[in-house]
Amino acid sequence: MDLKLFFATFITIFLAEMGDKTQFAALAAGAQSKSMFTVWLAVVGALSLAGTLGVVFGRVIGDLVAPELLQYVSGGLFIAVGLWVIFGS
Repeated sequence: MDLKLFFATFITIFLAEMGDKTQFAALAAGAQSKSMFTVWLAVVGALSLAGTLGVVFGRVIGDLVAPELLQYVSGGLFIAVGLWVIFGS
């Protein structure tokens, strides 16, 4: 296992998720439920599945598209979504 890659990915994803709408949805579900374990298990399962899909599709797309191009496309999409959130709502 490449520990440098592991910790870089872990820290990046962890920081990206802090304060994200996913965390607020989990907070709301936890506040409304008497079963914290059920909500926790559902959140962990959902985030695991979403992350797995991202890794699998990233690998497939990475085999088809040059990584440099993929960086520009994903960065551009990230900026476009940010602008849409700011100016589109």
